[in-house]
Amino acid sequence: MINFNYETDFVLENESLYEGWINKVIISENKLLGELNYVFCDDDYLHKINVEYLNHDTLTDIISFDYTEGNIISGDVFVSIERVKDNATDFNVSFADELKRVMIHGILHYCGYKDKTSNEASIMRKKEEEKILLFHVEQ
Repeated sequence: MINFNYETDFVLENESLYEGWINKVIISENKLLGELNYVFCDDDYLHKINVEYLNHDTLTDIISFDYTEGNIISGDVFVSIERVKDNATDFNVSFADELKRVMIHGILHYCGYKDKTSNEASIMRKKEEEKILLFHVEQ
């Protein structure tokens, strides 16, 4: 089950399309869907979570809490729409593609991918690109 929650004025268009894509990504990693909760929010909302739960006094685009057990992918994914908009401008990509990258980034963490080292980050970027392409196949 995938739930989309909104703590800002942003609303994801065509939730079912995103739900199908996320499920396809999970299956492509030989995992099963448990329960995922996406929370779309603003910088202030995510900053408070970052300080309270992670002790990081910084802005970020995504925070994910992983509740995965074995091959069943579950978790809470918080996405700052403000950060996604800024990132899209900084990386010269569309907002839609940057949103997909951030949304799937959390899922890839749940699948076991890391991004702490430069090698891990490189693998994560490749996986993000690979999974974004699965979205385009959906359409």
